[in-house]
Amino acid sequence: MKMDSELLHSPAVGLTEEEEADMNDWKLPLTFMKKRHLEKIEGSKALAQSWRMKDRMKTVSVALVLCLNVGVDPPDVVKTSPCARLECWIDPLSMSPQKALETIGANLQKQYENWQPRARYKQSLDPTVDEVKKLCTSLRRNAKEERVLFHYNGHGVPRPTVNGEIWVFNKNYTQYIPLSIYDLQTWMGSPSIFVYDCSNAGIIVKSFKQFALQREQELEVAAINPSHPLAQMPLPPSMKNCIQLAACEANELLPMNPDLPADLFTSCLTTPIKIALRWFCMQKSAKLVPGVTLDLIEKIPGRLNDRRTPLGELNWIFTAITDTIAWNVLPRDLFQKLFRQDLLVASLFRNFLLAERIMRSYNCTPVSSPRLPPTYMHAMWQAWDLAVDICLSQLPTIIEEGTAFRHSPFFAEQLTAFQVWLTMGVENRNPPEQLPIVLQVLLSQVHRLRALDLLGRFLDLGPWAVSLALSVGIFPYVLKLLQSSARELRPLLVFIWAKILAVDSSCQADLVKDNGHKYFLSVLADSYMPAEHRTMAVFILAVIVNSYNTGQEACLQGNLIANCLEQLSDPHPLLRQWVAICLGRIWQNFEPARWCGVRDSAHEKLYTLLSDPIPEVRCAAVFALGTFVGNSAERTDHSTTIDHNVAMMLAQLINDGSPVVRKELVVALSHLVVQYESNFCTVALQFIEEEKNYAVPSPANTSEPGNMTPVRDSPAIPRLRSVNSYTNIRAVTTARNLNKSLQNLNLNEEGGPAALSPGNLSTSSSASSTLGSPDNDEYILSFETIDKMRRVSSYSSLNSLIGVSFNSVYTQIWRVLLHLAADPFPEVSDLAMKVLNSIAYKATMNARPQRILDSGSLTQSAPASPTSKGTHIHQAGGSPPMPSTSSSSLTNEVPKPPPREPPATRPPYTPTLGGQAPHSHQFPRTRKMFEKGPEQAAEDGEEPGGHRNYVSLALQTGLCDWSAKYFAQPVMKIPEEHDLESQVRMERQWRFLRNARVRRQSRVITQRGISRLDDQIFINRNPGVPSVVKFHPFNTCIAVADKDSICFWDWEKGERLDYFYNGNPRYTRITAMEYLNGHDCSLLLTATDDGALRVWKNFADQKNPEMVTAWQGLSDMLPTTRGAGMVVDWEQETGLLMTSGDVRVIRIWDTDREMKVQDIPTGADSCVTSLSCDSQRSLIVAGLGDGSVRVFDRRMGPSECRVMTYREHGAWVVKAHLQKETDGNIISVSVNGDVRFFEPRTPDSINVLQTVKGLTALDIHPQANLFACGSMNQFIAVYNANGDVISNIKYYDGFMGQRIGAISCLAFHPHWPHLAVGSNDYYMSIYSAEKRLR
Repeated sequence: MKMDSELLHSPAVGLTEEEEADMNDWKLPLTFMKKRHLEKIEGSKALAQSWRMKDRMKTVSVALVLCLNVGVDPPDVVKTSPCARLECWIDPLSMSPQKALETIGANLQKQYENWQPRARYKQSLDPTVDEVKKLCTSLRRNAKEERVLFHYNGHGVPRPTVNGEIWVFNKNYTQYIPLSIYDLQTWMGSPSIFVYDCSNAGIIVKSFKQFALQREQELEVAAINPSHPLAQMPLPPSMKNCIQLAACEANELLPMNPDLPADLFTSCLTTPIKIALRWFCMQKSAKLVPGVTLDLIEKIPGRLNDRRTPLGELNWIFTAITDTIAWNVLPRDLFQKLFRQDLLVASLFRNFLLAERIMRSYNCTPVSSPRLPPTYMHAMWQAWDLAVDICLSQLPTIIEEGTAFRHSPFFAEQLTAFQVWLTMGVENRNPPEQLPIVLQVLLSQVHRLRALDLLGRFLDLGPWAVSLALSVGIFPYVLKLLQSSARELRPLLVFIWAKILAVDSSCQADLVKDNGHKYFLSVLADSYMPAEHRTMAVFILAVIVNSYNTGQEACLQGNLIANCLEQLSDPHPLLRQWVAICLGRIWQNFEPARWCGVRDSAHEKLYTLLSDPIPEVRCAAVFALGTFVGNSAERTDHSTTIDHNVAMMLAQLINDGSPVVRKELVVALSHLVVQYESNFCTVALQFIEEEKNYAVPSPANTSEPGNMTPVRDSPAIPRLRSVNSYTNIRAVTTARNLNKSLQNLNLNEEGGPAALSPGNLSTSSSASSTLGSPDNDEYILSFETIDKMRRVSSYSSLNSLIGVSFNSVYTQIWRVLLHLAADPFPEVSDLAMKVLNSIAYKATMNARPQRILDSGSLTQSAPASPTSKGTHIHQAGGSPPMPSTSSSSLTNEVPKPPPREPPATRPPYTPTLGGQAPHSHQFPRTRKMFEKGPEQAAEDGEEPGGHRNYVSLALQTGLCDWSAKYFAQPVMKIPEEHDLESQVRMERQWRFLRNARVRRQSRVITQRGISRLDDQIFINRNPGVPSVVKFHPFNTCIAVADKDSICFWDWEKGERLDYFYNGNPRYTRITAMEYLNGHDCSLLLTATDDGALRVWKNFADQKNPEMVTAWQGLSDMLPTTRGAGMVVDWEQETGLLMTSGDVRVIRIWDTDREMKVQDIPTGADSCVTSLSCDSQRSLIVAGLGDGSVRVFDRRMGPSECRVMTYREHGAWVVKAHLQKETDGNIISVSVNGDVRFFEPRTPDSINVLQTVKGLTALDIHPQANLFACGSMNQFIAVYNANGDVISNIKYYDGFMGQRIGAISCLAFHPHWPHLAVGSNDYYMSIYSAEKRLR
């Protein structure tokens, strides 16, 4: 077995030596590939559940009408001699006619009572029309809305007429009197069921339908025209809900075979086993069962309702088989109606299937309405014949010698067939035929364990299987089983219930009603239960208490809170997650549970989960604490203190690495905001005032040299690919980016004052899908304002401004929300914007009359555009309608992407580029932030209709519903990536073979030695000035970042693959990029100089790029144009990301846990300019701006982890590189061009080389020991390890030998001897050792 599991993970056995090395690819962990990254965080679409009976019915009254007139045969039927005589198994000629009639009536009643003992039975023997009328009307009166059965035996009267009449008698039995079916309908009303046992019975069914149709039409006429004579009469009842069973077609006579009873149809419907056995004995094949005679059959021991006896077991098998045939043949809704709504109807219809089988063998076709598909040839009848055969063959010995009865193998065999279906089948196929049989044995002691196990495996196939099982009727059975105390059933029942509730949570009420929740409370409290089963139990309880008050009360009394708190520290992460969700749900809007939590200090126990290694668990803890403070009950001082305490604990998650956690954090804080609304309004007003009076120096105003981007006269603007966040609404220029970027509105330079001229407003689509209220109202606080507030609050001390009473939790939380509104992950910032704006809106509405409307003071906000709603230009992707350049052509001017968004404070009006915005002259040049536009004077105290309190703050993240999907999906199936035949696996294998080929071929070249590197294999003009370039390690793609966008090129084909916007704010720039999972499904990580990290997928292929995750890698970084920005180094083997830059620490993130694992103080006063790490030795090497190179061992504590400092460089270190071999050296280079080699164990350099001065960029080839230097002097020099220049590159090939611009970035390919060069003149070129290499 061990061998198998190893083979499962290693695809090839007997590899060549070269390929052996690449087995490492299989062992490398993948990052950001969990479910939370790959799918949208939302619940599954609820399947419409049709399994619940809309209207369970009972048949409460039964009319037995027998027209036998014993001794007188009707004139229109010529009987054979001998002829079928038995009625209800009695020979009417064996006693006096009156006695026979009464006995037959009594017998028929007994036969029906076997199926429905509780109904009221009324016999009407040889009646007149009046007697029938009296009987029917009285039964209907008593039954009210319930069902009535009318059984008609017409063996002693003529056949029904074509006019729709059946026959009864006159008072003294001298005449047959017709009775119209129309009248019968009127007396019986609806719902009813009719059974006709007479010749030509099909005629009645036809007439019945015609009359029913006629009634419908009369009802319609009366409804349309109240003055019509029909409307004056009492309305006839509608006959839609009527069911009919008839013994034969309209033109058929009943069989007269003397071996059969005369009422064969009634016998099949009411005594099926007896007639089935008789019929079996009359077949030729019965001679194969020796010693069985018709007399012997009468002596079968046992009772019908005792399954342990032969007769009872046959009856049970018969029920299972007929139920199964019906379920497999009938349409679902018809099956529900006939076989699950009413016990008596279900029994009659099951027996009707037998009638069809038996009577067809005598050329008689029973008819039903509604019609059923033919079932008499169904394969399951053979299983019935076999079961009868096995039972009858034992009879002689049982009766004569008293031997024990051997039980039938029927159920065990059917379960085996079901098991085969489960293990052998493919995904898409018909459901298993045996499902109803599994249902039949759930309550049988012998089979239930196996049946529950198989049922669980079936439900695990997915929501469709759960729906099927519910439609068969499993619900009452598994509900009843919760009363069993058998321990061995516990795991199975918990699994089955988790599956049911994951698909249909409405069952919570049924569970509480039947005290089912107690079962799961005891499973949860049982420490001997495996964690998986306790997890399912707590999931079930979490569904029971979800927005269901009765459930919350029941579980609170059942001690759920204490039970959950005990398991918060369980090692099983899914259990911790669901325990927290369950706690969050039980005290959601339920005060008693919250106080119970307070008494058990639940909130403090939940704090430990806020630093859990699993992001989903942290999320669940935030959710639970959020609903804990979100209770809308009255607050005491005690509870306010608790709320503040919780709020400050939650605030610590502001820089959590997982966006899912931060989204949940915004929602949790929004509960607090709603709770203490007035306090927050005060804080909001204070911040707003402050923001108005404080001009923040924007770091973006110092424009960089060389970044002049003329746009107006350019021939074409390349369209940016529109970019999805998870929500698929982030086209490049939708109002979504109002929040994020407010990107260079000015089209002239980076950050000049041109931003405010209305002519520069960009095309944008309306904001309805993401922001604000349903009416497209824009936010009160624009992203600019919020961003400025955030920076103000860090520059000035608010304590002096706000009274001490408010410099409190509320101020802190407001700051946290400001910070979250600038979150790099769009969904987080959207939620935070909603919360801030809802408060800002309420604050200003309340404060408006006093002071917000003086328009003297000035804001930094741009003039807002008027709300002309009809003028939005909606364009796919939202970019301006311009001809796109073909990707590989090189125009002379390829400018920046189109501008992104005006910081509007009303819905942005969208003129085309360059057009003047109309009405702009009506706005004062500097407008107050909260003023309405000129067209709406705000009336005092009146809420403008548009805004209507537009954030109800019923915010939700969908986390709980998304987590619940886990239980609805298959748990037992092998995941696709482990399935050796799956496409995922094949693609991965292909990628790993490609990687091996690249490594092998490049190794051959680098080992040969590289003598020159100046062959230009690629050149193209990038849309923006390249600031970072990064080769993909294995395919022919290169990523080129400019300030805020990323362009992908295929360097082999020379064409552009993609260009999209990274989403960083206007005053920030991209300073580093890394490929994550480069060996497999690549993701691109970008780092910007405000400390934000974003991870993208689906780039450079035909799909839209999507953000996988984003977080603030370093806090407190102030973007400057002079600093190092943010530098990162990525370790695929460990999943660790080292980050540093203009800060005094190196911060290490664990991408698996999505949290910070370590802060290593650099001990220097200057920024970190370069990072390089080696996972084998746990070393990190940092180059710093003061020229020092520092070596850290991350296994040691913060005070002693710096193991070496080299201070030999006199200036800014451009690059410090740690070679990956076990005895690899450190190579570092400073701006002055001195290259120094250090052995990590020795304090001085072991070698120094001098290259060109004035370095602007440098890279070192990890395999080939080459380094390339780019300088301000517009050339690139490539050196080998000995310091010899092997190539100098000064001019581009072609283009009349144009001079290379100032070098902005350089990068070697990790394997091939290729060097990518980006320069300030927008060109991107790649040089290689020789052209034919690739």
